[in-house]
Amino acid sequence: MMGLEFMDKEPFETVYVHALVRDKDGAKMSKSKGNVIDPLDLIEEYGADALRFTLAIMAAQGRDVKLDPQRIAGYRNFGTKLWNATRFAEMNGAVHGAALSPQSLTLPLNRWILTELSRTIAETNEAIAAYRFNEAAGAIYRFVWNLFCDWYLELSKPQLSGEDKDAADEVRHVTGYVLDQVFALLHPFMPFMTEELWQVTAGEGTRETLLCHAAWPAVEFSDPEAASDINWLVALVSEIRSVRAEMNVPPGAEAALVAVDPDEETAARLKRNDLQLRRLARLGDVSTAASAPAQAAQVVVAGVTFALPLAGMIDVEAERARLTKAKKKAEDEMARIDKKLSNERFVANAPEEIVEQEREKREGYRQEAEKLEAAVASLG
Repeated sequence: MMGLEFMDKEPFETVYVHALVRDKDGAKMSKSKGNVIDPLDLIEEYGADALRFTLAIMAAQGRDVKLDPQRIAGYRNFGTKLWNATRFAEMNGAVHGAALSPQSLTLPLNRWILTELSRTIAETNEAIAAYRFNEAAGAIYRFVWNLFCDWYLELSKPQLSGEDKDAADEVRHVTGYVLDQVFALLHPFMPFMTEELWQVTAGEGTRETLLCHAAWPAVEFSDPEAASDINWLVALVSEIRSVRAEMNVPPGAEAALVAVDPDEETAARLKRNDLQLRRLARLGDVSTAASAPAQAAQVVVAGVTFALPLAGMIDVEAERARLTKAKKKAEDEMARIDKKLSNERFVANAPEEIVEQEREKREGYRQEAEKLEAAVASLG
């Protein structure tokens, strides 16, 4: 109204109203309650970037933010993860600031990460344009932590230490290029750390501009075949690692993997990714069979069943008893919470945030029980 009165125009075309920031239990901050969180204290302990990123990734439209310092600590770890990934890249000669033509890449691994980077940029752009800052931050987080740090850098190690100089040079070029794009994507959310990384990765020279003045990433590349192949490898290794952890398979033990009646595409993928699969999933033997062997844990990836024979590696009956006991404990906790939530007086009188916490706990136990039930079933 004042803008119209004194300037003859509205001061803003768009106003973004963010949700209320509450304490970690969902209570509104109040001096009388003593639960007010001073952002300067959080910045002193965790850093401004960690606090800024936490608020962005939790700012879902229409939902209040429960600000738990432990969440801020977690996103500080995200910054540390990127910092360490950059150090690893620098130690291995990553090339920064150089132009890159994705179409000229020869390694499926590099074509995969550029395809995923392109998808992430598109997802981030769409989310920012719609003011869904939590979705934009989430897309960047998943790409950096899950795809780039956890998988690309791990999968690229054989090329970096191998004898194929051209392959190693291509990996170094792509690694530096992807990091430059990540710094730019993440800059609105973590400006201080990314600006620092932008400068320290300039090598002996200097960057042409500050990161805050650099062009926004605009990678448009897609190789569905390479992306599908590497994503299949990532999914299979993840499932195998999950089964090994659930079944208490000794970390140093090399398991066997049996593909049950695989189709031609899966058989080709197994052959093509044999070395990476053995190294990442700690496998001794990879074979195919018409049916799954006895006492084997089973997983399904892309419609094909894979079995890990566990006889001789673990005490199958003892493991079955352990999993069954854990499943019963989770189910007992669900029953206890159900009894509490079925009490009308409790639901009516308890603070809303306490009732919501109980519902969240129940969902967690339900998911745990389902996972344990699947693990028991996989033992046959």
